[in-house]
Amino acid sequence: MEILNSKIFGENVSSTPLLVFHGLFGMLDNWGSFGKDMGEYLPVHLIDLRNHGRSFHSESMSHDDLANDIANYMDHYGMEKAYVLGHSLGGKAVMQFAIQYPEKVEKLIVVDISPKAYPPHHQGIIKALESVDFNTVSSRNEVEAVLNQYIPEKSTIQFLTKNLYWDDQKKLNWRFNLATLSEKYNEFVSNAIKFGVFEGDTLFISGEKSNYILPQDEYAIKQQFPKAKIVTVKNAAHWVQADNPVDFAAVVKDFLGLD
Repeated sequence: MEILNSKIFGENVSSTPLLVFHGLFGMLDNWGSFGKDMGEYLPVHLIDLRNHGRSFHSESMSHDDLANDIANYMDHYGMEKAYVLGHSLGGKAVMQFAIQYPEKVEKLIVVDISPKAYPPHHQGIIKALESVDFNTVSSRNEVEAVLNQYIPEKSTIQFLTKNLYWDDQKKLNWRFNLATLSEKYNEFVSNAIKFGVFEGDTLFISGEKSNYILPQDEYAIKQQFPKAKIVTVKNAAHWVQADNPVDFAAVVKDFLGLD
């Protein structure tokens, strides 16, 4: 059984651990500042999802897979219960996990995603990533130049190029498993999480400038997460923790009773 790669902060703090999962094409490093800050209060595990970062690659990428990976991770580290936080695709993973393994979840935090199916909306990014020919590019700048032809937002290009690394053949490559993420995209983005109910304490955090959680989603959220509170963080789009880290951390600390 393969265990997800992680980085742990606050190992010496005796408290319920917090597990943090990034979004599509992300990696645990995206949450480094948050992990360091929260590690003052409790153990924080920043975790790479399968097919991302330094975690294992697989041809399978369903919500069930992601949920089972979390359960295996907790068993590996001998955790009975944890606070579980997920952003975007990571949010889908932790919602599915909470429904399948409610006994393992102390509290659930879902960042800027709802349980519903989303229409495909990353085709431009996938096309851009697939357009990079690692046989011909030999520098980050050259990769950025290719992405620039497809992606207008500089911040998105910077986010994606954090995944570049030099492989064993001394070639640049992506850390994420682009083949599986492209092939199975509809399975994990355009599918709702399976129906089921998690009765525990749940917080949904949305970005004020994001359209991932809409007012009309509240009914569906409450059907599966009846105790859900929905909090909107001001001056933040989809990457809430990066756009307004101070308010984001304050909302999480308040929910976990850490203030």
